[in-house]
Amino acid sequence: MKKISSLLLLALIISCKSKQPSTSEINKNETVEVKSRFEKINLKEVNNQKLTRAYNLGKRLLETCNTSIFKVFSKEEATDKVIQNATVEKITKTCQKILMRNGKFIDLNLIDVTQDNETEDLFFRYKIEYEKKYFERELYITINSEGKVSEMKTKELPKKPM
Repeated sequence: MKKISSLLLLALIISCKSKQPSTSEINKNETVEVKSRFEKINLKEVNNQKLTRAYNLGKRLLETCNTSIFKVFSKEEATDKVIQNATVEKITKTCQKILMRNGKFIDLNLIDVTQDNETEDLFFRYKIEYEKKYFERELYITINSEGKVSEMKTKELPKKPM
């Protein structure tokens, strides 16, 4: 019994050994400000030229469904990838689906702008207003650091439960 109690006492003394805090432990206590890669920015901070380019190109693309006339994007407006993907056939097919479900396009309303701090790309998110209000859609436009549209996509939002 004496051996067990002396071993427990020895273990207690060893576990209570005080130690000097290391520099890594001191640095853990300091608050470090970590910047996120994606950051929502105020509309006043957005370059006006990029803001109008995103709106005009998005509106031009969606008005194609109403008029059936598509003006191809130029190399100054969009990247080669966007120009290649924005074919008359693809746009016509998409427009047929949208017209049947949503009706005619009316206008775009800017929801928010997000900036990628690594690549300096701007992501614009627009609510699309259509004649029929049954289904909600959003338009996402990405403008790269050169001021060209590098991506455009539309997405139907899921219905909200009642």
